[in-house]
Amino acid sequence: MSEWVKLNSNDGHVLSAYVARPQSEPIGALVLIHEIFGVNGHIRRVADGFANDGFLVVVPALFDRYEQGVDLKYEGEDAKHAYELMGKLRPDTALLDIAAAYELAKEAGKGIGVVGYCFGGLMSWLTATRGEDLKIQPSCCVGYYPGGIGKFAAEEPSCPVMLHFGANDTHIGKDQVEAVHTAHPEVEIYVYDNAGHGFSCDARVDFNAPAAALARERTLFFLKTHVA
Repeated sequence: MSEWVKLNSNDGHVLSAYVARPQSEPIGALVLIHEIFGVNGHIRRVADGFANDGFLVVVPALFDRYEQGVDLKYEGEDAKHAYELMGKLRPDTALLDIAAAYELAKEAGKGIGVVGYCFGGLMSWLTATRGEDLKIQPSCCVGYYPGGIGKFAAEEPSCPVMLHFGANDTHIGKDQVEAVHTAHPEVEIYVYDNAGHGFSCDARVDFNAPAAALARERTLFFLKTHVA
């Protein structure tokens, strides 16, 4: 079952969130952080998939501060608009909205994981490193192709973290991956051959089905280990 709800951030901002619920008692909860394309069809399908696996999933609409109802495709004018919107996002502000989603996720009464894609992958990392300041204490965090993570590699995560990268990602250099590995050898990092940026998204031209399936298998095991 899925629905749209309203959340309240600590600074008074009201935002929408897509909530996917399992059919039975949740085994845990997830805060799912979207790409720069908003809470679009792909992200909603991802949320529904995790709900089918038994998780309560909350997806905060981080663009609501700047534009309501962002639901963009991955090419053409939609892609152009996505990059325009991305320029407005600020990590510390986004964390306020992630914290609001985390509060709703608490209703599961179980562990809470954070999973993010692209910009959301970066925010998943920053939730692990900065979340405690906002009373976010995730059981674990997972980041898929987290753009710009190299700038924040030295920050200390407060929970177990898993990261997924495509070996052919033209947006995230190998130096960024290495920076995280050097600073945090305990972080589980996977690099997928013949996979580009966005390899896990079935609506992107870079979709790589085998890599996506393997990454999801690893993610699900990681989540069930630390959250369920």
